[in-house]
Amino acid sequence: MASKTKLEGQNTAPPAHLAVRGIHKRFGGVHALRDVDFEVARGEVMALVGDNGAGKSTLMKVLAGAYGADEGAFFMDDKPVTLSSPNDASGLGIQIVYQDLALCENLDVAANLSLGDEPVKAGWRFLPRLLRPLDALEMEVKAREAIDKLQVRTLQSVRAKVEGLSGGQRQAIAIARAVGTESTVVMLDEPTAALGVAQTRQVLEVVKRLRETNHAVVYISHNMRDIFEVADRITVLRHGGNVATYTTADTTPDAIVVAMTRGLDDEGAGNAA
Repeated sequence: MASKTKLEGQNTAPPAHLAVRGIHKRFGGVHALRDVDFEVARGEVMALVGDNGAGKSTLMKVLAGAYGADEGAFFMDDKPVTLSSPNDASGLGIQIVYQDLALCENLDVAANLSLGDEPVKAGWRFLPRLLRPLDALEMEVKAREAIDKLQVRTLQSVRAKVEGLSGGQRQAIAIARAVGTESTVVMLDEPTAALGVAQTRQVLEVVKRLRETNHAVVYISHNMRDIFEVADRITVLRHGGNVATYTTADTTPDAIVVAMTRGLDDEGAGNAA
């Protein structure tokens, strides 16, 4: 029987860094999220899985502040917080990497990693910020620090144009940008989708590095092999509600698929385990 831990937390569950309780989200007559509880700890990769329409992406966007929840409460390290806009999420250290990555292909790696927060030369402070020349050296140093932090070894230069990079390298850059904002929570939406075997390996190694840098990682994927390689726990959603949270080491891909498609059997019955 698979091990399932209550979202309220048991002795075996690490203390939550980010937690949400009783989240509801409606789009007109569609009740996309129904009383959802979710949590993730620092130094943990929490996979978020479910069939199409289960509510995964909606929950991610609520956590990123892109959608406002209709009901529910948000907590950081057990303290109530407000999370109703992307600025709220960013201020709390929550970053999301969407599937489209939002990279500028005509810019180099360093420029992409500083996008929206470009350093400017100090000697030109008499000018309005938008008119000050960019500090290219500081941008390069910051980019190299972010890449080295995640030990991305396949990238030869931070001056390489993004348009010439592989899918795996682009994904690593998008993750590095999220980490470079002093974030503590990084959410990844299908980071290995449409990648080849070698590129997927690169991305999975970066995800593992996020655990080592003490980030709380939320990982959405349909690939069970990837999930079981990187995730510490797995939260299953079905029809917009909780099914259960599993400890990865104590369950199997078959059990997760059953929970996604049929919910819990009679032995494990309950709204959320």
